[in-house]
Formats: sequence, structure tokens, C-alpha cells
Amino acid sequence: MIRAIVSFFVFIVDVAYGKRSYARFYLLETIARVPYFSFLSVLHLYETIGFWRKADWLKVHFAETWNELHHLLIMESLGGNRYWGDRFVAQHVAIAYYWVVVPIYMLSPQYAYYLMELIENHAYHTYDDYLKTHEEELKAQPAPQIAIDYYRDGDLYMFEEVQTQPSGEFRRPNVDNLYDIFLNIRDDECEHVKTMEMLQKPEARQTFKSPHSILESRHSALALKPANLDEMV
Repeated sequence: MIRAIVSFFVFIVDVAYGKRSYARFYLLETIARVPYFSFLSVLHLYETIGFWRKADWLKVHFAETWNELHHLLIMESLGGNRYWGDRFVAQHVAIAYYWVVVPIYMLSPQYAYYLMELIENHAYHTYDDYLKTHEEELKAQPAPQIAIDYYRDGDLYMFEEVQTQPSGEFRRPNVDNLYDIFLNIRDDECEHVKTMEMLQKPEARQTFKSPHSILESRHSALALKPANLDEMV
């Protein structure tokens, strides 16, 4: 079933829209953010009825929707949503996709995360192929302001929350031209893949933390650690 869903997604994105890049990316981003809405809805339900409370999961999934939203806004700024037919297809597929993912997530979060891993992995390779074939063209075009605000000039907390397992420092990408923006979007998709992989692990329910929670834990541990032997005495 998971493979069938992914195959349908790939058909819509690669076959039906394969020759219209920005409309294709608009469709991809409209659909790709929907599972995170499904995850959030189910997690909110579980917390409301007292079944399960995972604040870090809610925070990360919301940050992922925020990330995908800005991918979508970038594609809209490039004209990807220009035609009514494209908006109609994207929105109706997204509605159906939401109601497909909700029961999968309730029955098996691992399978839902595996589905999202495959979708995000496909998105990564879609953008990677586009970068390789349109490098010079993209480098000659300016970066959209919405992308500059999200990746550099705005409040970067939400951007940092999608960066899995930060090694002390968060990613600070370039935003000098449109090539940089598509490169950043591609790398964001890679972060989503890593997060989905982590959430499929059997111990994830006990161990998964958001990037900022991990850093806060590290800082707390360092603050409690004695600086030298004299302090230990």
C-alpha cells in the first residue's frame, strides 16, 4: 500500500507535470506538507484524550510544515500556482492525501513515517536533478525575498527546528541567487528524510527530541560539569 501511494505521487509529480518545473514544484510542495498536518492532528487528539503527550514531536512536525510552507511560498512567487487547474489538482490531491495518512498514522506511526521518508527522498532527488540540469540558468536569477527572509533575515528558530542532530551549530545557507534557494530546499528535504528515519526507530518514542531540546540538554550538562579538579573538591 505504501509503495502504491508513493507510485501515485511520483506519477502526478514526474509524469503529469514533468515538463512544467515550477507548477510541478508547486504541486509537490502542496502535497508534501500534508502528512505533517495529519501527524499533528493525530498527536493533538492523543494529547487531548490523555493518551500520549509528545511536545517535541509536535514542535518538530509543526516546524516541518512551516518549512514546507516556505517552499510552497517560494514556488508561488515563481508563478507555480498561476493556473487554476494546477491549484485545483494540487489542493484536491492534498485533501485526499490527508485522510489517507491519518488512519495510517493512527494504526502504525512507523509506516506513516516510512511513507513520508519515501516522499521526501523523492523530493530530494527531484530538486537535485533540477539543480544539475539548470545550474547556470538558476545562478543568473535573483533569490525571492520570501526565501531570503526565511533562510537568513527572519526569525530562524523554525528553520533550525528542522535540522536533525545539529553538531553544535545550525545550518546558515547562502541566499545569493535562485540556485542557492533550490539548493537549500533540496537540503531541507534531506533533513526531513533523516528525521523520518529517526522516528521509525523502536526507541524513538522515548528518545526523540527536537534540535533545540538536544542543544539545551547539552548546555545543561556542560553547565553542571566541573571545570577542574579543584571544583570537584
